[in-house]
Amino acid sequence: MTPGAPAPRGATPGADRSTDSYLPEHGNGGYRVLHYDLDLDYRVESNRLAGRAVVTAVATQALSRFTLDLGRFRIQDVRVDGRAARYAHRPGKLRITPERPIGAGETFRVGVRYAGKPAPIAGRWGDLGWDELTDGVLVASQPNGAPSWFPCDDRPGAKATFRVAVTTSSPYTVLVTGDPVSRRRGAGSTTWVYERLEPTSPYLMSVQIGRYELVDLAVGGVVQRAAIPPALRAAVARDFGRHGQIMAALQRMLGPYPFREYVVVVADDELDDPVEAQGMAVFGRNHVDGRRTHERLVVHELAHQWFGNSLTVADWRHIWLNEGFATYAEWLWSEAGGDLPADALAAQWHARVAARPRDVVVSDPGVDRMFDPLVYKRGALTVHALRRRVGDEAFFALLRAWVAGHRHATVTTAQFRAHAQSFTFEPLDGLFAAWLDSPALPPLPR
Repeated sequence: MTPGAPAPRGATPGADRSTDSYLPEHGNGGYRVLHYDLDLDYRVESNRLAGRAVVTAVATQALSRFTLDLGRFRIQDVRVDGRAARYAHRPGKLRITPERPIGAGETFRVGVRYAGKPAPIAGRWGDLGWDELTDGVLVASQPNGAPSWFPCDDRPGAKATFRVAVTTSSPYTVLVTGDPVSRRRGAGSTTWVYERLEPTSPYLMSVQIGRYELVDLAVGGVVQRAAIPPALRAAVARDFGRHGQIMAALQRMLGPYPFREYVVVVADDELDDPVEAQGMAVFGRNHVDGRRTHERLVVHELAHQWFGNSLTVADWRHIWLNEGFATYAEWLWSEAGGDLPADALAAQWHARVAARPRDVVVSDPGVDRMFDPLVYKRGALTVHALRRRVGDEAFFALLRAWVAGHRHATVTTAQFRAHAQSFTFEPLDGLFAAWLDSPALPPLPR
């Protein structure tokens, strides 16, 4: 592509700029993705990926050019509505100039063929995205690792539907965040096809490849299954033994589980932290010890299916709506499961938070602090303070209505504040301002 070429008449230059406030180098402007269709051929032994992506989008303004986020691959072909398009690619951005401008409101399809050795995206949170395991693959993309394996509009609010087909060597099991559609075995390889029909953020799409055994986590109700290394069967049975009860308790408190099934993957490698994806959570073998040591993490990752996955933040500055609520779900399960009540856990964490520097604003922590433990714990304390202020009946009613009213959509802090206020005559502006908008720690309500 010739740098500095003028935009065709009627098209808007500069439409390829991201509107993401925390990660402006990720995400794109000028269009909205409706659907991704991905066909991937992966060789585990050599870590080689050949991909074909068809991205269906609608232009939100006239476009002479546009961009997709994509990592370090060799681009083989780019087409827009079947016609060869000019392109320029540097790691991170694929810049595309279609043969003719795209009109505002027009639906168009972008085909990209690419290949190479997928590698995670390095950044301030470590390596994110497609990552080789000792014997397989793990994909954990929050917040900006999705371009490590497919071209996308990499913003949390840019939800779309997906079809993903992965072909790899037959000894390996492939799990993708989606509902299984088909499995076709060929000469030495198997193609696994999944569909994600609920609108999904690119960072919440995941591929897991390994020599896994599939086991049920619960019988009846929501399908709950796990993909595990066979050697960990007994430990997983113990550590996830109450999973059906946890699922039932969260559904009573939050409303129906928002997807068709839930899949837990236990990688045969150690991980720093478990990771959630849409309808899936991934744990390391170090999170399984046969003593339920990490059960709170089991609850936390399941709760993200409501808070983070079905209800996804429109922008990363609202991340407390994911992490504060998932942390509070741990306290709710402790209470429902016969352990410490939420009041006691809130008191414990309030004391711990009080001992730390008060230097985080929960409602807008900044990109460097968005995963700070204070966002998680003060977020949960905010939820508990709200519960104490409005009472249990109104609190659980507003939670269920929040989840139901924004199912498979995006949410902001302002929306939650307005939503909560509609469930009580008690003024809540002061409560939210104290807990969310100031680094000072308010006293815990009794």
